[in-house]
Amino acid sequence: MNPAQLILFSMKTSVILSVFAIGLEATIRDITHLLRNPRQLILAFISIYVVVPLTAGIIIFIFSNIHPAAKIAIFALSVSPIPPLLPKKQLKTGGTISYIIGLLVTMSVLAIIVVPFLIELFEIAFNRPGGISPGAVAQVVLTVILIPLAIGLIFRYIFPGLAEKAAKPIFSIGSIFLLLGSLFILFNAIPTIIALVGNGTIFAILLFVCVALGIGHSFGGPDSDDRTALALSTVSRHPGIALAIAGINFPEQKLSLAAVILYLLISAVVTTTYLKIRQRSNQKDTAQ
Repeated sequence: MNPAQLILFSMKTSVILSVFAIGLEATIRDITHLLRNPRQLILAFISIYVVVPLTAGIIIFIFSNIHPAAKIAIFALSVSPIPPLLPKKQLKTGGTISYIIGLLVTMSVLAIIVVPFLIELFEIAFNRPGGISPGAVAQVVLTVILIPLAIGLIFRYIFPGLAEKAAKPIFSIGSIFLLLGSLFILFNAIPTIIALVGNGTIFAILLFVCVALGIGHSFGGPDSDDRTALALSTVSRHPGIALAIAGINFPEQKLSLAAVILYLLISAVVTTTYLKIRQRSNQKDTAQ
C-alpha cells in the first residue's frame, strides 16, 4: 500500500467508524429534528448554502492577487456539505444531539441537489465549463454518511445496551485513523503549503473562516448551544467533496490539496479559540 492509498484508507475508515458511532447513539427523532422545526431548517440552509458561498465569492473578488489554488479551495469548500466528523466536536460544546445530528443528515442530503446547482451558478458567473453531477455527490453522501448511520441505527434498535457501550470506543478508533491520515497528509503537503503563503492568501482564508463562523453563530437562533453548533457546521466543510469539485473543475491546478489543508489548519485554530470563548461564556452564565 503506497502513501496515497494509506492516507485514503485512513480517512475513509475514520469517517465510516465515526458516523457509525453517531448512529449507535442517535434515534430517528434526532435525524428528523430539522424537518419538524422548519424555522431552524431554513436558517441553517441559508447560513450554510446561501450566505457562505456568497461570502466566498466576495472574498475571491476582493483578494484577486492570492494564489489560484486558494481561490479554488475557498470556493469548493464554501459549497461543500458538513463533514461527518463534526457532531462529536459539537456535542462537547453542549449542543443538543437532535439539532446536531439533524443538521448533519439534512444538510448532507440537501447537498446532493444544492452542490451541483451552486457549481452551475459559478460556471455561469465565471463562464467556466465543468461541474459535478448529483450522482457523484450522492455517492459520497451515501457511502460516508447515510449507510454507516443507518447501520448504526439498526444496531442500536437490535442491541441497545451493546450500542451504548460500543459508541465511544468505536468513535475513539475512528479518531485514531483520522489522526494518522491527517499526519500523513500534513507531512506530504508541507512543501506545497509553504508555496501558497504570500499575497494575502492566509489572511483571505482567515477572513473567510471568521466570517463563516460569525454567520453560523448569527443564524443559530436564540438557543446558545444551537448557535455554537450551527457556527461550527457553517465553517466546517467536507474536504473530500471540496477536492472532488476542485479536481473536476480545475484539473490543471495541482495545489488545491495544499490549499484545502491550509484552510483546515486555519479553521482548526479559529474554531478552537471560538469554542474556548463559548465555554467561558456558558460558565459565566451558569455561575450567574
